[in-house]
Amino acid sequence: MKIQISDNLIKHYLRNVYFINGHSYAGKSTMAKMLSKRYDMIFCGENYHDVFPREKLSRWKQPGLCYFDTMSGWEEWLNMSPEEHWQWTHNTSTECVEIEILELTKLSASGKKIIVDTNIPPDVLHEISDYNHVAIMLCDPPDICATRFFDRDDPDKKFMLEQIKKCKDPETTLKNFNSWALYHPPVEIDWSNTGFFTHTRSDFDTDTREETLEILARHFGLTK
Repeated sequence: MKIQISDNLIKHYLRNVYFINGHSYAGKSTMAKMLSKRYDMIFCGENYHDVFPREKLSRWKQPGLCYFDTMSGWEEWLNMSPEEHWQWTHNTSTECVEIEILELTKLSASGKKIIVDTNIPPDVLHEISDYNHVAIMLCDPPDICATRFFDRDDPDKKFMLEQIKKCKDPETTLKNFNSWALYHPPVEIDWSNTGFFTHTRSDFDTDTREETLEILARHFGLTK
């Protein structure tokens, strides 16, 4: 018998979970962290699925998540074509959904509210959550990360830039890396029309964090 859990059961167990998804560079991680501190919520960053033991993953059942254990080196990954990178990202995100739902179910047992910087796609979020528990953050223009990705000062970005500099042809590799954000796959999420609440970031120079925080807090019903 293939195990299948009904969406209404999952929705019940995730009733204290709030999700933020959308474009890169829209401020998802920043808002999730700020909301967690302001409203005493459990924070789950975009890679919280990494808590699952890597040795328990299966290269046959989770090939995307196991890719970094099988690749020849970072240069191989960084030089994936936009098509190849999208396919890998799509497969990995699909594999992560199961882990993330299970992890969130475990965390929900504490009774505390949880804020998630998630990659769970909108169609799945419709099944496991509600309108006032999901926010989609957008960028205008949506491909701004192609030119400003490395403006953000965090360890992951620094590491990635270091690996690019180590490649045989760093300039070509960086150009390829940036092209990933400009690629439009045959099956693309229409982030502006997911049916969920959306907030668009168009000012990338002025600090609008407090304003955005208030907007999201009101949407999530966190303010009293």
